[in-house]
Amino acid sequence: MATLFKEQDAWVIQFTDGNRKRRSVRPGKMSKKAAETVKSHVEEIISCRLAGRSLTPETSDWLGKLPDVMLIKLAKAGLTTFQRHTLGELWDTFRKQKSGVKQSTLDVYDYTEHRLFSYFDRATHLRRLLPEHFEKWKTFLQTDYRSPRTNKPLVEATVAGAVTKMKAVFNWAIKEKWITKEQNPLAGIGRGSFASRGEFREVTMDEYYRLLAACPCQEWRVIIALARIGGLRPCEILRLRWSDVSWEKSLFRVTSTKTERYEGKETRDVPLFRLLHIELEQLGKSESSKGKEFVINRYRDPERSNLGTQFARIVKMAGLEPIPRPFDSMREIRSTEIYDEFGAFLESKWIGHSSKIAKECYLKVRQSDFERAAGRQNPENVQLTARFWQSEIPHVQIPVQQASESARTELQENEKSPQIAGSDESLQVAATTFFAEKRTRTSTSSY
Repeated sequence: MATLFKEQDAWVIQFTDGNRKRRSVRPGKMSKKAAETVKSHVEEIISCRLAGRSLTPETSDWLGKLPDVMLIKLAKAGLTTFQRHTLGELWDTFRKQKSGVKQSTLDVYDYTEHRLFSYFDRATHLRRLLPEHFEKWKTFLQTDYRSPRTNKPLVEATVAGAVTKMKAVFNWAIKEKWITKEQNPLAGIGRGSFASRGEFREVTMDEYYRLLAACPCQEWRVIIALARIGGLRPCEILRLRWSDVSWEKSLFRVTSTKTERYEGKETRDVPLFRLLHIELEQLGKSESSKGKEFVINRYRDPERSNLGTQFARIVKMAGLEPIPRPFDSMREIRSTEIYDEFGAFLESKWIGHSSKIAKECYLKVRQSDFERAAGRQNPENVQLTARFWQSEIPHVQIPVQQASESARTELQENEKSPQIAGSDESLQVAATTFFAEKRTRTSTSSY
């Protein structure tokens, strides 16, 4: 493919490029063995370009160690580019041109920067980076890296996000001709799954009523209803306006910061599910909501309130086990219920993600699915599932006592949950009464 010969005292390598044009590289005075090494790598570069594949690790490493004089000669022959950029230079330049995006996106890139340079040196030359280096970096994030905020290992979805961001960085470097496509060290590196493993905790309808009853105010009841019944993200809950709610059409419009960069995905319409309608209507009638633009007002300031911390207090007051990733868990179980009842198309439209993302990250197997498959569900006492908005509400098991005073005393002593039946409104009122009494007996939490 290439020809090596001597011209006076220096070696010359001649080859034909992809356009069938005859070109030359003059490596200069060196031993014949060294000149043959240059010739073999030149042939490898030409072969990879013609075949459209990445360079071998040996050739990539050889290019990364070449002196500038030799790189200039290869660049003039059209075999490579000369610039010897560092990883730190690449990151800083890429980060500056991202200044126009949302702060939340910049925060994600800043987290990725910390994870990147916890392993790599900023002075590392780009051409010395190989896929094996990023495979080891990915393993480092999965095993040794600890979050500076929580001091915990990263979950698989977070590692996948970091790899995805680095792929974007190197794709930008290729576009700007800092490296060639063949020199991309992220080529062929799998990002992993965005699905969260081992952290899903089903928030049942029994627990939903317990949470509502333990809420300190109607705004918190609406927050939980929007998350568990509407399937909204926390950022979507806080951006909801009263003008977005259409009582006549039985729907409300959700503005999503996460998907607004995609055309046609800035907003989505979600049904006013009956249990959600009840909570929103109750809040709308309150004095605290009169003249207000947003549905949620008391908990909008991130400096003064943290939804996760407040929710943990409500969980404790409700007597429930801790719920990891509570808003994600409520959104996931709601996604599963809507998918089960209405199918993939409406689940995608109402929850606000693609069917692919739903299957990869959101749809879950519930305990009720096993019981239904085994024929063990008792029609006399089942938890509310995806059909709770229908006209007939099944029997629900919640910790409320509406019988005699002696029965109430027994409930307080044993904290056992009797079986009761009733409409959704009556259940909520009864549950609220129970937990209001419980709060007067318990001073462990404050809101």
